Amino acid sequence: MSHDDVVLVGVDGSPASLHAADWAAEHARRHGYGMHLVCSYAVPSFTAAALDGGYAALDDTAIAAGARAVLDEATERVRATGVRVTSAVATGDAAAVLVDLSRGAATVVVGTRGRGGFAERLLGTVSSALPAHAHCPTVVVPLHQHDEDERAAEPPRVRRIVVGVDGSPAAEVALEHAIREAETWGAELTAVAGVPVGTGAGILAWLPAAVDHEAILRDAAEGLDVVVDRAVAKHPGVQVRRHVLDGTGAALLTEFSTAVDLVVVGSRGRGGFAGLLLGSTSQAVLHHAACPVMVVTRRCEERENGSHDPLGRRPG
Repeated sequence: MSHDDVVLVGVDGSPASLHAADWAAEHARRHGYGMHLVCSYAVPSFTAAALDGGYAALDDTAIAAGARAVLDEATERVRATGVRVTSAVATGDAAAVLVDLSRGAATVVVGTRGRGGFAERLLGTVSSALPAHAHCPTVVVPLHQHDEDERAAEPPRVRRIVVGVDGSPAAEVALEHAIREAETWGAELTAVAGVPVGTGAGILAWLPAAVDHEAILRDAAEGLDVVVDRAVAKHPGVQVRRHVLDGTGAALLTEFSTAVDLVVVGSRGRGGFAGLLLGSTSQAVLHHAACPVMVVTRRCEERENGSHDPLGRRPG
């Protein structure tokens, strides 16, 4: 496998990470990619009570064996789908490890709401690390109660996709990825731009009453059409619905996530979607989205090229 035909998945044995692996397997199958599973752990060093005042490292043999057992379970789960798979145990912070390995992947996928797993590490104190710094698109797959009760009888499906667009370069990159996903899955695609102009409902609520809010929305709609038309010119088979709505990015995308199968957003945008993935707004979407969220940054288009295999993988 080359560096751009692999889906990187962080697993930790939790139902959330296994559910994410299921989603990633179908994503990989449809794209013709392979998968690389990674289980990471960090072991601190402690001062030993030795007379010489030296230091002793905690023996991580059992921990490493546990990580390998987690990988073996996930590998068998993926192998059953027919997707080619490799795996590796890594040491270090989960987000940092995945950010580094994302240099050699087409997509990185993680789950949320696991028991002490990637949910806490990726949506907690280092919530922005992976989406903001990954060198490829990041997909965060939420776990719902029915997913945890039993594995779905059928593979995950993406029939409807919504992408947030605000005219920024990052959003245009996200739109391009959303179009590719729509092509791959045969999904309906909707582009949404949020303009919070409603009274008391956003950053533009302070506008004088004489300002025509409807005119602002019409101008935004014209801008959205220009951006979408330019993007789909290279993908004539893709139809994109367009909506300009009164509201904030977080509220709109979270609401749309209840009716679609994938939300795609870019980071480092401006306007309604500014900071969506790096600040409080991003936390709201990633914590509350009812469907997987794909995060695309401009860094995704600037990945380093190299002939080495940065994933350090072994056949699974």
